[in-house]
Amino acid sequence: MLHFSKLKAFVIIGVVLLAGLMAMPNLLAEKSREALPNFLPSQALTLGLDLQGGSHILLEVDVPSLKDTLEKQLVGDIRLRLRDAKIRYVNLKRTGNGANVTIPEVARADEAFTILQGLSQPLDTGLFGQGVQVQEFNVVRNGQNISLTFSDGGLETRIGRAVQQSIEVLGVRINELGTTEPTIQRQGTDRILVQVPGLQDPARLKALLGQTAVLQFRLLCDNQPQGAGGAVPLGCEELADKENPGQMYWVQTSRSATVDGEDLNDAQTGFDQRTNEPIVNFRFNTGGAQRFCRLTQNNVGRPFAIVLDSEVISAPRINEQICGGSGQISGDFSTQEANDLAIVLRSGALPAKLTIVEERTVGPSLGSDSVRAGFVASIIGLVGVLIFMVVSYGLFGMFAVLALLANLMMILGTLSFLGATLTLPGIAGIVLTMGMAVDSNVLVFERIREEVANGRSPLNAIETGFRMALATILDANITTLIAAVILFGMGSGPVRGFAVTLGIGIVATVFTAYTVTQLIISGWIRLSRPKVVPL
Repeated sequence: MLHFSKLKAFVIIGVVLLAGLMAMPNLLAEKSREALPNFLPSQALTLGLDLQGGSHILLEVDVPSLKDTLEKQLVGDIRLRLRDAKIRYVNLKRTGNGANVTIPEVARADEAFTILQGLSQPLDTGLFGQGVQVQEFNVVRNGQNISLTFSDGGLETRIGRAVQQSIEVLGVRINELGTTEPTIQRQGTDRILVQVPGLQDPARLKALLGQTAVLQFRLLCDNQPQGAGGAVPLGCEELADKENPGQMYWVQTSRSATVDGEDLNDAQTGFDQRTNEPIVNFRFNTGGAQRFCRLTQNNVGRPFAIVLDSEVISAPRINEQICGGSGQISGDFSTQEANDLAIVLRSGALPAKLTIVEERTVGPSLGSDSVRAGFVASIIGLVGVLIFMVVSYGLFGMFAVLALLANLMMILGTLSFLGATLTLPGIAGIVLTMGMAVDSNVLVFERIREEVANGRSPLNAIETGFRMALATILDANITTLIAAVILFGMGSGPVRGFAVTLGIGIVATVFTAYTVTQLIISGWIRLSRPKVVPL
């Protein structure tokens, strides 16, 4: 068992050296890593929020705002469906949980009910289309009165979709800032946790995260406010002018009178050739260009509003159909504001308003203190293990320490290769792994002592010790690995970081504490031909 062929020994040594090569960039300065040849690994571990500082923000989906938007769309859709069918209606209004409408003509109430039932689309409550389908609205008729109310399952599904879509949009926005390894994950039913390590401008991050960036092109209503306090017509919504908040517009709420910014294909910053002011140039995709073309073609001579986050940027008149699929947004923008607006437009609009419910900023100095504390803890742990093993097992203890160093190289090398983010819990997992690694050596060495005490020869005792301890080592590490897998699957954030380092450390431990130690002892036996076991 102590015999290693040249190929086997070469493979074991090669794995250790390769791990050391992948871990090497962590010991170099950034400029030195950039100067490395292309064939050498240059990727170092990314430090987490708690180690290099950054921003921690907990966002919450504004459910009342989302519900309000859905209600407005519902009222507009009801009006459109009934008008298209030439069915007269009265008392169309929002109810706080849907909408209500009355059909004066009794003979057409059944037809109207059937038409409005088509507004309630089945929504899937599960992932990948495998969940239970629920109706978005409950459509109920009471004589000539028809009410559409949000179903519990439908509203919950809408909120869940809004959270998931928001996570995707926020990921695109944050990645365009050039940050590394941001953490964006769902918490509960309507909250999103955002952690961005190394970000030095948290105010800009909050502005990007909080901006809904809903760009819409909406037709103006036929009647417009003549002064303050006028009643907003049905099917219309009152919005303020961005530059002049005292100027109000009534815009249509129907989906058919709106082209959304979700159809944008690109948005880039530029400069107005006449004023040299920053602007944002945008371009629709094919579907958006066709919808915008139809909207302008069918409404030549009518005014429409360019709306961004419920504020009217401008309200030009449609003089002719616009089918080019591109345009520009101008305003009193700074260069950075224009760039940030282009980022949020490219990433897409958030489906609902997000509010900040918790905010923490970790400074770089606090992060460097954490790195220093983690490094000191690791060194103290390594030195403590070294002293214990040498005092307890002498020369074999030194062999175990060499295997432990190989173990650390494999952990750091693997984490670097995977592009993992190292956090304080991750450092805790590494320190814990050091103790577990020598634990496997302790099992082997104590078994060898027992075999020597039973009168076996040194070579026989060493072979038997490794063979008999293997099952115990595997059992102990496999059970711990199962726990690490469960932590990774059910945990989040720092818990996952701990589970990753612990899991990688366990696999490296089995390899180094058993195989590498065995290879070292095998080489020592060949060189020294011992008469006794130095334990």
